Amino acid sequence: MATSTRPAEHPGYALLIAAEPSVRHPLAVAAMLPQLAAVPPARLVGTSYASAVQLANPDDPNTVLTTVRTAAAVEGPLLVYVAGHLVVDTRQHRLHLALARTTARTVRYTALPWHWLATELQHRAPGTTTVVADLAADPDVWQSLVQQEQALDGPYALYGAVQLHDRRHRPSPSYTHALAHILRTVPARPTGDDLHHQTARAARVEPTATLWLGPAPANPSPPSPAVDAHQVDVPAPRPEPAQLTAPFPAAAEDPHRAISEASQAGRHAEAGAIAAAWEQAALRQHGAISPEVAHWIEVRAVIALEEGAPDRACELWLRGAVVRLTAGQSEIHPEVAAAVDRAHYAWHRVSDLARARELGTELSTLRTQVPGKSGAREDVQRRMADLSRALLP
Repeated sequence: MATSTRPAEHPGYALLIAAEPSVRHPLAVAAMLPQLAAVPPARLVGTSYASAVQLANPDDPNTVLTTVRTAAAVEGPLLVYVAGHLVVDTRQHRLHLALARTTARTVRYTALPWHWLATELQHRAPGTTTVVADLAADPDVWQSLVQQEQALDGPYALYGAVQLHDRRHRPSPSYTHALAHILRTVPARPTGDDLHHQTARAARVEPTATLWLGPAPANPSPPSPAVDAHQVDVPAPRPEPAQLTAPFPAAAEDPHRAISEASQAGRHAEAGAIAAAWEQAALRQHGAISPEVAHWIEVRAVIALEEGAPDRACELWLRGAVVRLTAGQSEIHPEVAAAVDRAHYAWHRVSDLARARELGTELSTLRTQVPGKSGAREDVQRRMADLSRALLP
């Protein structure tokens, strides 16, 4: 019997690299690698067949280079996952991925230069290479990326996140966790952009301390069922300087109105994506500690409350208040007081007792600085005492 044939699809290839420097552990990437490795390689790459290679805590940059070179030689689609801590060689001012033996003094000899990765991938066919990165960076390196003095771009589609690591921010590999969960549970693998959007929305990261790699998070999903359609109490619009490029074109003219309309229609994920995108723009324009960034954090808090997540709303309003205070606004500033009062309001609607106690601890601390109306501090103290008794073993 005659059979027709068609050109065979080249198999895909996934290279998973996760490294933790020995002297610090900003990201527990080695522990997360098995979650990603458990995803079928074909699902990782987006082909009908694929193979995968893991490098867990490599300690020699030349060994990593050899493995990257082997991966770059495959003809089919290639996905390179890179997770760990970004450092800079102070002599050449080039980005490196810290490996297992990397210290501050040995970056040049024990870390993987990022440009090696770009160089090895530059000869591949256009559109066949994807790099997914879940990274952390110290303040100087992170700021250089935010200000585009350094870049991770190359001859590939780049997705992922770089989180700030300092005394106040302790990043976690939540982008990897969300990515693995989505790839294991969705019925069909999304496109690269859509997969990044979904992962960014699901990852539990600090927005003001996260630089997204790839397109800004958006909401490609269909609208969710409508909820009570009352006007969302979005904080008053903050004027944006003319030079600030709109990060979410659909809401470029009036993001507050777009957020309100989306939330009224029950499209809370869309509303949150618009607010998060403008928060990222404010971060780049004004810095992480600024009233402009606090404003968009508070907008996301309103959306969270509308969505029925009072714990997240409380957390965001508390964060907004802290950003405002750190930015120099006084304890009696109306916007500071409003943020703490709204956090207090949302806190009383948190039904999970352990979570309420956790949030209440931070609220109690803020109430010592921002007492609010008469009896507000005492109210926090009473509920915290009730929660402590309820949670006794």
